[in-house]
Amino acid sequence: MKTHLPRLLLFSCVLCSLTGCATPTRDSTAEPVASTVAYNNNNEVKLVGPVSDGFNDYWYKGKAELTSYTLEQARYGEIHQGNAVLIFVTEDFSRSKQVKLDNPTQAGDDSVNVLKLNFTKNFNTGIYPYSMMTSVFTPVQRQKNPQTLKITTSSQEWCGHTFTQLNLNEQSYRIQQNSYFERDGDQTLSLDGAIPEDELWTTLRLNPEDLPTGKLQLIPGTMFQRLRHLSWTTQSATAQLQPVAGNSQLMSYTLTYPELERTLTIEFNKAFPHEIESWEETYQSGWGQGAQPLTTKAKRNKKMLVDYWTKNSVADEALYKELLDF
Repeated sequence: MKTHLPRLLLFSCVLCSLTGCATPTRDSTAEPVASTVAYNNNNEVKLVGPVSDGFNDYWYKGKAELTSYTLEQARYGEIHQGNAVLIFVTEDFSRSKQVKLDNPTQAGDDSVNVLKLNFTKNFNTGIYPYSMMTSVFTPVQRQKNPQTLKITTSSQEWCGHTFTQLNLNEQSYRIQQNSYFERDGDQTLSLDGAIPEDELWTTLRLNPEDLPTGKLQLIPGTMFQRLRHLSWTTQSATAQLQPVAGNSQLMSYTLTYPELERTLTIEFNKAFPHEIESWEETYQSGWGQGAQPLTTKAKRNKKMLVDYWTKNSVADEALYKELLDF
């Protein structure tokens, strides 16, 4: 994995509105020195964070990036049609409480600027619908705050619902799970020495050169954990970052989990702001003798930059239809 020192990033401060998902306060930093993080057992990784001159202009304009995707979701041994949305936005976050700050200008050193990802999936399995959402809160200045602070995932379908939360506690993640299903149950545990897979989606947008490669210890994605009813444990994986064959403008990032017989490949734009174009995820779907390897696919549909938290009137429903291309 390549790392380098970025050019000086000067973040001027702006007032944060007291309502909605308002424009966050920008971090003010001197020339950063890449910090060293033990991401996996004995391998130390230096994270740099954003290096693009356009980062501030793109991510601190008081708007979120919303991108819709056509979704083909593997479930119960079949492929189901649906949609996915990736919502990226910067926010001011409490380092101690790990929640969005209402008054960041009064929070002092407790305030940390994060890139938030809200990742939604909606699809039907026969008569009943699935609604899933993952939120990831990753500090923008990775050289000062290298690890994602918080991850949450909820899943609702007509059988019942589940909620999972990961909170960074020094170098480990405290995991709370609440589930309708006996196999999952309610539990609290800690995992350390591993990178959350969900974090890699935000790392990609901040600086793809910070993506770890080679042999890794990962906490598998929380949506995948939910759909497969897996026990909470770290997993060995290999990661590869390479150009997409036949398209010099795209890069691909692939995770391979040998024990889980699972691969995840994300294709994204090489140039800033590194929009995600598509992803594919292959694993065993179904139960018993009916289980077979199937591939979930998502392909980019439409993107918009909008302060969605102010678009809550009936008239604004037109934007929702436009985003999902109704």
